[in-house]
Amino acid sequence: MAVEITLTVNGVAHALAIPENTLLVDVLREHLGLKGTHVGCDTSQCGACTVHLDGRAVKACSVLACQIDGCEVTTIEGIGSVDALHPMQAAFRDHHALQCGFCTPGMIMSAIDLVRRSAPLDRAGVRQGLAGNLCRCTGYHNIVDAVLAAAPHMTERQGGG
Repeated sequence: MAVEITLTVNGVAHALAIPENTLLVDVLREHLGLKGTHVGCDTSQCGACTVHLDGRAVKACSVLACQIDGCEVTTIEGIGSVDALHPMQAAFRDHHALQCGFCTPGMIMSAIDLVRRSAPLDRAGVRQGLAGNLCRCTGYHNIVDAVLAAAPHMTERQGGG
């Protein structure tokens, strides 16, 4: 059975008719073409699919799209641009906080939410706050450095501060 939903994704309103069992991650990737939200595990363990739902980080593989009718979603594509990176994106680049990049969009979205909710942060707090995001390539040291470096540069408009 199809359901009709409306949601705002990265500032753009969308009206969709989707099967009632459609996951948010599938709406983003397949219906809206936003491929920056990755599918890693399909069990909400890895965090690669993390997006912001009404300003809070959620794992998009664990949210039914029919549950978020009328909500606002922000994906990695909605936080910065090539010419104007979000401070967290710039810090990940500057601190070499990625290798293969598969986990990076979800890690960045979780880190932005973490900074917004938790101030001040220390190394242990960042590690604990990002525990739901897995990276198979790094030892997390540079990711922690990036989050701590970006935090003071985030403004409310950018999802932090």
